[in-house]
Amino acid sequence: MATQADVRRIILALPDTAEAASDFAFSVTVKGKVKGIAWVWKERVVPKQPRVPNHGVLAVRVANLRDKDLLISSEPEKYFTEPHYNGFPAVLVRLVKVRVAELRPLLAEAHQCFVSPPRKRS
Repeated sequence: MATQADVRRIILALPDTAEAASDFAFSVTVKGKVKGIAWVWKERVVPKQPRVPNHGVLAVRVANLRDKDLLISSEPEKYFTEPHYNGFPAVLVRLVKVRVAELRPLLAEAHQCFVSPPRKRS
């Protein structure tokens, strides 16, 4: 089982990352622009009322919709989505169902969505 403390430790160890001041959300700064890589899922509990944070679920950026679909179809007890995220490359992760060893590469890949790998020198 992964915790918010695990999420924080893993993400803040990645280069150029920061935690939001007001929410449980993390971003990476690329060329002066802040890009969200993981954040607490805000769930619509009551129709037509504001969404509320569900601290047991983390939204994590993925490279593309194909990767999102693969994660969800491979382990739907861990990864899921909801209509609010239709067409958006992010997967929802149940922290109680995912191990830290599984979360680490997922968060590193979220970071890589915005950080280009170093170019090889000739």
